[in-house]
Amino acid sequence: MKQGLSLRVSQHLALTPQLQQSIRLLQLSTLELSQEVEQMLDENPFLEVSEETAVREEFGLEHVNTPVSQDSREFESATDSIAAGADATSATAQNDAEISAEPKLEESWEGDGTVETTPDDSEWGSDAPARKNNNEESDVEASDLSGSHESLQDHLHRQSLSLRLSEEDRAALHFLIESLNDDGYLEDSLASLAAGLAGDDLEAAEELEQRFAMALKLLHHMEPAGVGARNLAECLGLQLLDCKDCDETRAAMAMCKQPIELLAKRDVKRLSHLCGFPEAVIKGAIAVIGRLDPKPGRRFVNVERNLIVPDVIVIKSGRGFKVSLNGDVMPRLRVHDIYANALKQHKGQGGQALQQRLQEARWFIKNIQQRFDTILRVSSAIVERQKNFFTHGELAMRPLVLREIADELGLHESTISRVTTAKYMGTPFGTFELKYFFGSALGTETGGNASSTAVRALIKQFVSSESLKKPLSDNQISEMLKEQGIECARRTVAKYREALRIAPANLRKSL
Repeated sequence: MKQGLSLRVSQHLALTPQLQQSIRLLQLSTLELSQEVEQMLDENPFLEVSEETAVREEFGLEHVNTPVSQDSREFESATDSIAAGADATSATAQNDAEISAEPKLEESWEGDGTVETTPDDSEWGSDAPARKNNNEESDVEASDLSGSHESLQDHLHRQSLSLRLSEEDRAALHFLIESLNDDGYLEDSLASLAAGLAGDDLEAAEELEQRFAMALKLLHHMEPAGVGARNLAECLGLQLLDCKDCDETRAAMAMCKQPIELLAKRDVKRLSHLCGFPEAVIKGAIAVIGRLDPKPGRRFVNVERNLIVPDVIVIKSGRGFKVSLNGDVMPRLRVHDIYANALKQHKGQGGQALQQRLQEARWFIKNIQQRFDTILRVSSAIVERQKNFFTHGELAMRPLVLREIADELGLHESTISRVTTAKYMGTPFGTFELKYFFGSALGTETGGNASSTAVRALIKQFVSSESLKKPLSDNQISEMLKEQGIECARRTVAKYREALRIAPANLRKSL
């Protein structure tokens, strides 16, 4: 094969580490961003937390009608070019050269005018650190006290202390308590538990099973009622023992001995025939069972609850609405001025590496600012297009897709998708994810479009006002939507109903 030289012109986009960080920060949730900031504070000595409120140059609190900075435009154009792929024709073509958006490092850092000098801790003497340590210790103790929690096993062990048992029976009861799952059920049979302890010794396994049977009877009389049950029917039956003795209670206990599927389907006629009680008593018994707890151990589970903190807050201001960032979720960072000045004055061995760390700290602050500026711009555009929602509620929601917001702001759809994922907006009607305000369009008789979110709200309204004795079927709801001028098939109604977690008509029927 003959060798030769050829010249080829091509254009491509190279991502700098700073732009990669900008894209990654944009798609992080508030909790993930907080973890990222904590990690960066640990790794970079030039970053510190400012106790004072951040100013516009650092975090963009003065956001309304503020022109987008050049850095922000570079960031948005880069992300749009990446998302568009082959459409990134705006990049400058260079022969055998990469396109880089990385700014040139300054030879000397003079500060950007936003960094405040903070005194060193040593200037205040040794008392200040001591007071800080005391406060930290008191905070830890308070959090430990507030986080104290009694598990189901601890609650049952405390009750077992009042029982006069032999060492063997107490050990058997202790073993059963520790074998309960989070719902308070005993999933394994007594025979399997005994065999697991005794092994191949059949006599020991039989003796253990007898002790477990006696311990299980004691466990069934402990609080909460229903603990230690092997199945749902037994759990409900144990709770019915504490109910008032009447026809409904006796009928409910008889129903628990029948196949549980009949109770789930509310087959009153068949239950009445099998249990030997009138249908009126069976209906009252179903109501009694409905007040029982099918998972008695769940109340003792220490479930970590993550509260949703909105990134953007919308409040009514005159005839319009004011959109503002939530200052509580915005990290207040700044460059440590003392370290930066020390690096400037003492340039020696290793100075280049420290200069790079300083530049990383400045870029991290700018990227966080760009993140919140982009979130605010997208949120303002959403509020502008969904004014009817903030005035009249979800029934007035209009159709909206990512393309509309992207075209209005000059961004790519993927950028809007990153912004609206795991970001929340606090409104007069509650807190919603930004993706909630986007919905597909359904055709109407007048030729217009109706938002799928508004249709779901309308279905919820129909179901809430339906007759409890004759609930609406999916076909009836579809016909009612057609009367409102909205073309919505039965399958679509079923899909929206399941998304709203509304049961079918046969299970919504009230007894």
